[in-house]
Amino acid sequence: MTDHHIFDIEAFDHELKTTRNPLPLFQKALKQGTEKLQSLFEAGEPVTALVHSRATHIDDLLIRAWHYYLPTDAHLALIAVGGYGRGELHPGSDIDLLILLGEENHAHLNEHLEQLLTFLWDIGLEIGHSVRTLAECIQEAEKDITVTTNLMESRLLTGPSTLFDAMREATGPNKIWPSDAFFAAKWEEQKQRHSKYGDTAYNLEPNIKEGPGGLRDIQMIGWVAKRHFDAKNMRDLVFEGFLTEREYQALIKGEAFLWKIRFALHILNRRREDRLLFDYQRILAAQFGFRDKEDSLAVEQFMQIYYRNIMRLNRLNEMLLQHFEEAILLKDQLENPTRINARFQSSNGFLEVTRKDLFHRYPFALLEIFLLLQQNPALKGVRASTIRLIRNNRHLINDNFRNDLRARSLFMEIMRQPQGITHELRRMNNYGILARYIPGFRNIVGRMQYDLFHVYTVDEHTLVVTRNLRRFAVPEHAHEYPLCSEIMDFLPKSELLYLAGLFHDIGKGRGGDHSTIGAVDALKFCKHHNLSDFDSELVAWLVEKHLILSMTAQRKDTSDPDVIQDFAKEVGDTTRLDYLYLLTVADARATNPARWNSWKNALLRELYLATKQAIERGPHRPQVLDELIKEKREDAIMQLNEKGITRKHAEALWATLSEDYFQHTSATALAWQTQQVLESTPADLPLVLLRRQTSRGGTEVFHYGKNDDGLFALATTILDQLNLNIVEARIETASTGYTLNSYQVLDDNGKPISGQDRKQEITAALKAGLSQKERAGYEVSRRIPRRLKSFSTPTQITFGQIPGHQFTVMKLITSDRPGLLSQVGWAFAACQIRLHTAKIATIGATAEDIFFITDSNNQHLTEAAQFDCIRKTLLENLGEESHKTTSDK
Repeated sequence: MTDHHIFDIEAFDHELKTTRNPLPLFQKALKQGTEKLQSLFEAGEPVTALVHSRATHIDDLLIRAWHYYLPTDAHLALIAVGGYGRGELHPGSDIDLLILLGEENHAHLNEHLEQLLTFLWDIGLEIGHSVRTLAECIQEAEKDITVTTNLMESRLLTGPSTLFDAMREATGPNKIWPSDAFFAAKWEEQKQRHSKYGDTAYNLEPNIKEGPGGLRDIQMIGWVAKRHFDAKNMRDLVFEGFLTEREYQALIKGEAFLWKIRFALHILNRRREDRLLFDYQRILAAQFGFRDKEDSLAVEQFMQIYYRNIMRLNRLNEMLLQHFEEAILLKDQLENPTRINARFQSSNGFLEVTRKDLFHRYPFALLEIFLLLQQNPALKGVRASTIRLIRNNRHLINDNFRNDLRARSLFMEIMRQPQGITHELRRMNNYGILARYIPGFRNIVGRMQYDLFHVYTVDEHTLVVTRNLRRFAVPEHAHEYPLCSEIMDFLPKSELLYLAGLFHDIGKGRGGDHSTIGAVDALKFCKHHNLSDFDSELVAWLVEKHLILSMTAQRKDTSDPDVIQDFAKEVGDTTRLDYLYLLTVADARATNPARWNSWKNALLRELYLATKQAIERGPHRPQVLDELIKEKREDAIMQLNEKGITRKHAEALWATLSEDYFQHTSATALAWQTQQVLESTPADLPLVLLRRQTSRGGTEVFHYGKNDDGLFALATTILDQLNLNIVEARIETASTGYTLNSYQVLDDNGKPISGQDRKQEITAALKAGLSQKERAGYEVSRRIPRRLKSFSTPTQITFGQIPGHQFTVMKLITSDRPGLLSQVGWAFAACQIRLHTAKIATIGATAEDIFFITDSNNQHLTEAAQFDCIRKTLLENLGEESHKTTSDK
């Protein structure tokens, strides 16, 4: 930093000598310094200078406050510890202090210290402090490695240097926490910290200090360097031979990048904030000069750079910690290497090259190393020196390398191995090899999508997909998804599935349809690797069509045989269907694991089974609706007879119901609902019952009672108040004026309802609420979650007709929010619209819901006034303007 004065020290000292009340003077100086640093930051001053200037500014104020309140003959020292001890302070950083007492009897100083600490808080400093004797410092440091770490980075501000030096000596590695014990404890501490963040740097809202690859990981390297090598700074590791100059510069550059973000976060929040939350990501992207492009948002560009920096720092951290392990923990345990082949050997369980110029002589060994790790599962990893060689020789992977038959054969061998595929693909990505070998992969490394639907960057998501696919093939995990594991057992070539997983999102961020772009890449790659035309085209088809199964399950009426028949025709054969189903389940689970639930699993499974049956029947023997309904009714009659209910009584009830009811209701549900209705009495109404639906992955809430226009709206309001997630609704009004409504719900944990108390709570609330005819008192009062507030989806309402059916299909796309379904229901009630079926889908922060509706006479909508009424009323309910809708289809 150039000669910028944070505040006028001479004028400050002069005024301090004459004032009787120093509080305003210190407050003014602190405010001026903070504002000066902020203006310098906004003017582009390097953040590396600013964090040190901030520490110096605080030094000046603390030293003067100390001498103002403490007697000149007091035998005690003021010491900066932790990050402040390193001379690094961000605007909101804690100011950690140790007041080191030089004598046991310090009671006469207590009042002075209390006045000082109160004063520091009053001027606006957030002080973290401890007051200890030398003996207490030693005692606390021996018990807690965090205390040792803080003292190790201590810096004397004022007081006797002899006292400070005695503390440093007494808590040094020759006295307590020798470097081997210190390193082992700090490494375990890092593992636990990484575990807290899911062992990934790719969190949607990362913690830039504590998360993997964050500032704490850089500090970890510095701590070990100081403890073991007595290093004064990180550059000393270059002299010790543990860092190359290039790696040192990468560390310093990465640290400065994270410091810049942290400095901006503290200014933005006017306090310490180390989480890069969604709102902050947008603001910082604009502040740092990023602008939206055709194929990516400004925030996505910013975050891709962030994630790539984090990945580089994570790689360096891993490599250096392995170096430290060899130098500190294994220094007396190094064994003679065990030869694996002419190019590689095992050294203390880690794979290493047999000669330093290996990759120059045999470039294909850059892939061979990962195959050897798969084939030798006893190996613990790659030796740090070899990791460095891999990093330094990645440039050898060029077109000549990719055309080398040995390299192509090695890659396909990696994909065909019975174990280790996930681990080695992840390692290849971490070392930067995967993006070199598959050029298209480079574009998705660190690429995030600014929404709540995708919780990983594209490359991390891709690797999680391949992990999910592999789990289907591992017997120990067969209980998780039995159908998937069963299909996997009979899959002809599992490597084709892994390749499809690897390429399914590779086209993202390149403009256009990523599925189509990815399919072109996949086809070219497969043919280049000598796969047959059939296999190559299968992989390309899977990439191009990887979304169709989930989209059909969520957005179409899969109880309609015509929908199933059309989908079966598009898939073509059961082999493709098997591959597609496995890829779809793995992809859905890897997109947002927290939103994956038993209901989504059931939707995909039902579509798969129905499609497989349709393909096996053949295109010339499609199942017609009349045949399907007849089968269901006969099946239900058999179940009812076992319960003592006759065909005559069942069919008398069924005669009052529509064909649509039988189309959408399974035989088991038909029998159960019929039994409940026939056995109920007027005193039981409204009848509310819960039934666990194991096959559908949720709980059915069944309601039978007199029809009312606002019934759906009222029921969904109550269910929302109970924190239940409605995933499907079916509304059936009998010709008798009674309604049979079925809601498929999940509890707020994404699972079926469990526990008798919870079931009774839901039943009682619905019975009480549905007995009321007034809307008052039944408003959804849940707050919109913080994350949802960060995203806004323009509301779109479109209408369409299904040829040959009486339904009008309304599609609603809008921001997800509590009470959305109830607002839709009240709009339908106000416009005299009858709802028959609702399919609910939430994609991150966006609701994409489908409603099958008619007018009050069960006819499709034809009048413009009907469409306008729904639009206007619904948008008013949602608090939006009517011009935000789209036109009818």
